[in-house]
Amino acid sequence: MAEAAREGHKAKQGKHIKRTIYMIFDTHAHYDSTEFDTDREELIASLPENGIARVVNVGARLEGSRNSVELARRYEHFYAAVGVHPDDCGQMRASWIEELRQLASNDKVVAIGEIGLDYHGFGVYRDKVDKYTQKKWFWEQLMLAKELSLPVIIHSRNASEDTLEIMRRAYEHGIRRAVMHCYSYASEAAREYVSMGYFLGFGGVVTYEGQRKLTKVLEHVPIESIVLETDCPYLAPAPHRGERNSSLYLPLVRDRLAEIKGLSPEGVERQTWENANRLYGLE
Repeated sequence: MAEAAREGHKAKQGKHIKRTIYMIFDTHAHYDSTEFDTDREELIASLPENGIARVVNVGARLEGSRNSVELARRYEHFYAAVGVHPDDCGQMRASWIEELRQLASNDKVVAIGEIGLDYHGFGVYRDKVDKYTQKKWFWEQLMLAKELSLPVIIHSRNASEDTLEIMRRAYEHGIRRAVMHCYSYASEAAREYVSMGYFLGFGGVVTYEGQRKLTKVLEHVPIESIVLETDCPYLAPAPHRGERNSSLYLPLVRDRLAEIKGLSPEGVERQTWENANRLYGLE
């Protein structure tokens, strides 16, 4: 009887133990994209009940930045980043920087992004923004982030050396929080970004077959420097490759990271949650 009483008391205590529940943080999404026009509200509302606790909607141009702020205003679990993508900076001018500054005054704006360099398609796409212009506005937006004490979300495609050079200079100028979005370069550059305290973002691409270079990067990068992202509606993970991506697919990315790192899915979820909140200055 005494033993039964003790067990009953322990069970009763257990009901009042406060447990920390970590959930998934999608650090980079584009729910303002037209691909979500048919079911945006329903899908966004469903994310918390499916384990997606926080999402940062990232601007790629002025209109997208405005829309990101509006989504963050409407949904408690959404935050916003504002910035102009390198493919969209060809007509950029000082007044755009001023509008980004005004947008960033909103309490739910947590970063400047996505900004950076994109050299993919030179000689193919006639409207490709030249390198000088891309670098100019990349730097201007980095300095805006410094002024506002905000982290930066970096887009870099086919521009590894120039991006690394600029981020070294940004570090010297006081940029201490950054994420290399959709990281795809070699381990050597990854180690240097990590040495500066920057995060690397990984999404659906890590689940694709034949990703030996990316797997090698993940094997060497500490889990404390990794954040989860979708870049949705793009880059859906296997077995959904080619479909519209959403935050609901992030458990597939989490599980693949756990496999590569030799960790539990729960461990990856917990650590990347902490990393993302540290990156964006959230509790």
